[in-house]
Amino acid sequence: MFTNKVAVVTGGAKGIGKAVAEEFRKAGAKVCIIDLLPNGYYVGNLADQQVLESFARKVVEDHGHVDYLINNALPLMKGLDSCSYEEFNYALRVGVTAPFYLTKLFAPHFAPGAAIVNISSSRDRMSQPGTESYTAAKGGISALTHALAVSLAGKVRVNSISPGWIDTDYTVYQGPDAFQQPAGRVGNPLDIANMVLYLCSDKAGFITGENICIDGGMTRQMIYHNDFGWTLQGGDAQ
Repeated sequence: MFTNKVAVVTGGAKGIGKAVAEEFRKAGAKVCIIDLLPNGYYVGNLADQQVLESFARKVVEDHGHVDYLINNALPLMKGLDSCSYEEFNYALRVGVTAPFYLTKLFAPHFAPGAAIVNISSSRDRMSQPGTESYTAAKGGISALTHALAVSLAGKVRVNSISPGWIDTDYTVYQGPDAFQQPAGRVGNPLDIANMVLYLCSDKAGFITGENICIDGGMTRQMIYHNDFGWTLQGGDAQ
């Protein structure tokens, strides 16, 4: 399906990004990863403008064009009690600025039929205490998605995915952790990777500017005291 296509995956050395990269390779694509972790292609910090420019230059020199850009790298998660000014800005640089700037750098080099998939989070619509930097970045990339889709209309389709609880170790959960979610289980990276590849395929040719929440239905289910094995005791869910 993706033979000789060029897929760029940020944060592709582990977790969801690694699964996305592996699925693209299985489908015949050439994959270019950037990550802070060793990955065989490019090790670098997405918060650094010069790194982004160097990485984009390498991709274009190596392949001449880009078919798919998957903005997946994980922003820093800190909150009001612990997040400094610089740390908050760092989270935004990784989670919002880097996807914008990579899109800008690759804009002249996107091939016909190109697609961008941004990985947001269900935290773009719901929160836990102490997660402001991460949540702001994920909300930002969800909004950036439809802005880019309009600006790149007719050239590149741009969509985002908002994962819910995804266990990157493929742990199988039982009890309340599983059945609090209408799908009856916790998610795994392939649940996201499969949608990434679909959104990049011709089958999704009429989908752009959209955000797809993949969370097993968790954000649609209201949970109260004593529901689904959860009990509120002294202000904490048990």
